[in-house]
Amino acid sequence: MRSLAIALSKGGTGKTTTAANLAAGLARSGSRVLLIDTDTQGQAGLALGLEPERGLAELLAGEIALPEAIQQAREGLWIMAGGQALGGSKRAIARLDIGAERVLAEALEPLAGQYDYILLDSAPGWDTLTVNVLFYAQEVLAPVSLEPLTIRGLLEFEQRLSAIQKYHAIRLAYVLPTFHDLRVRKSSELLLQLQQHYGALLCEPVRYNVKLSEAPAFGKSIFEYAPHSAGAEDFQRLTERIARDG
Repeated sequence: MRSLAIALSKGGTGKTTTAANLAAGLARSGSRVLLIDTDTQGQAGLALGLEPERGLAELLAGEIALPEAIQQAREGLWIMAGGQALGGSKRAIARLDIGAERVLAEALEPLAGQYDYILLDSAPGWDTLTVNVLFYAQEVLAPVSLEPLTIRGLLEFEQRLSAIQKYHAIRLAYVLPTFHDLRVRKSSELLLQLQQHYGALLCEPVRYNVKLSEAPAFGKSIFEYAPHSAGAEDFQRLTERIARDG
């Protein structure tokens, strides 16, 4: 089983779009996939047409058992919803004196071996729940919009990740350029910088594609909403790379 955090401290880089469509792509390929939404906005479920009443927050609070926190979204794809209630989860974790960074890992421990992939959609910023995500996952996929401030944010994120690596085996496995606009010269220049710095960690970019922004409003993955679009093509390519590496 592979656990993969879709994470970067900066917002607006396409984390939820990446998490939902990668989860859908892996499920379409025949894998068993669990998508865990750790964001208070709860957008991952909505992106797949679901609004579960219970999910990760209720699990962490001990209000429900693990099976009750999981809902099937598609064939081969399950989701554990996020939402506003996770704000309380963050506060509860922050009050702990010991083991605060491993609350999520302990709650999810029974899932070992039940799925081929567990993907964790993380919130922007750096808080107790983000730290918990990184103390659980084995790998990080960082979606990086091709903007100067996001590149800087990636470097800062790496520094923080290195502090966690002293205590937990996690690695930055993939850097995914997003919003690649072929019409904008700066976009291609930033992509070249990433290629020079990250080499084999760099995935082929996800091109700017309006269909990707439209699909969540219909509760559909890009494969369902616009299967012949550039967005579907790019996420199929990402899916194949992740699967091949596994």
